[in-house]
Amino acid sequence: MSKKIIFILIAFLLLAGASFYGWQYYQNWKTIKTEEEARVLVEKIKTVSKLITVEGSFSEIYDYKDYWGYDLSPFRKKALVRVNAKVSVGYDLNQMKVEAFPTEKRIVISNLPDPEILSIDHDLDYYDLSEGTFNSFSTEDYNKINTNAKAEIEKKALESDLFLVAEEQSDNMLEMIGVMVESIGWELEYREREGLVD
Repeated sequence: MSKKIIFILIAFLLLAGASFYGWQYYQNWKTIKTEEEARVLVEKIKTVSKLITVEGSFSEIYDYKDYWGYDLSPFRKKALVRVNAKVSVGYDLNQMKVEAFPTEKRIVISNLPDPEILSIDHDLDYYDLSEGTFNSFSTEDYNKINTNAKAEIEKKALESDLFLVAEEQSDNMLEMIGVMVESIGWELEYREREGLVD
């Protein structure tokens, strides 16, 4: 074989190999790759005794604005967020003490705690986001908006009448327990922090 034919054959093989690898690279580049990983971390499992006596629904508009130096469009970012939340108020019964005296047919309930916010479940709807040329949103900004929006809901819940309703519900619950205890011939005593109530 002449050198010219060998050269053409080698060039053809190199060109075919390059075309094949180029095609493979293009196909891999064209395919969208998604990697997902889920990790569940269980740090601590404990028994929880909580009584939810009232739930309140809240809907708020949270306005967030951030700017550098001057409140001008290139330096400003802002978000208008609708926050929908459900706030659960009730009692942490781990603090409550229940004692039974079978010989006296008597049950004593003491240390009933004050009502508290047990949970806040909230959703955020971002329906107006605008960023400046030199000031854009970061992950930290979204986390900050989430934290601040939840704090606003908590503040509104603390100012609402949820705690009064929760106390009324606890009184009704104690009355119901009293009726059940008396129906089996026992006596219920409820000790408040200030003294003793039958």
